[in-house]
Amino acid sequence: MPESAPESAPAPAADGLASAARAASRKGPPPVHLWNPPFCGDLDMRIARDGTWFYLGTPIGRPALVRLFSSILKREEGRFYLVTPVEKVGITVDDAPFVAVDFTAEGEGRAQLLTFLTQVEDSVTAGPDHPIRVERDPATGEPSPYVMVRRGLEALIDRKSFYRLAELGTEETVDGVAQFGLWS
Repeated sequence: MPESAPESAPAPAADGLASAARAASRKGPPPVHLWNPPFCGDLDMRIARDGTWFYLGTPIGRPALVRLFSSILKREEGRFYLVTPVEKVGITVDDAPFVAVDFTAEGEGRAQLLTFLTQVEDSVTAGPDHPIRVERDPATGEPSPYVMVRRGLEALIDRKSFYRLAELGTEETVDGVAQFGLWS
């Protein structure tokens, strides 16, 4: 049997990424909200408005790698970071870090549940902890709907899903004022 080459110790950054990968393989995202490592600088990494992740200007084509990175994403004071227990690096996010690419609706009226699926396979049911909000572009009036995914990280709801949501909407009178909205 041939001898194998001796293993070298992983670099600290690789060790941090390996820890994050192990955490991501467990159910749910790792506890990045508990990690407060030192800032190590900015990476040339960007998340486009359509949810595409880029590194050095090139799209990251491996969905599993994008899912891994998305699991260690954190927002602090309006900035986005990839964090491990030992380091924190800044990245650029054009709009929201996630895109809700589909949803399911179960039930009706006040008992309805709207569950969204993101491009990185996160699933979240809209409600008090995961509200839906709509922003309007000041120049065009174009609506941009979002759903909170986790700890300050939102998903832009894609156009086809937004149109489906509009079809599910209901009008109710609250305090004498007609309002249009959704239940979840």
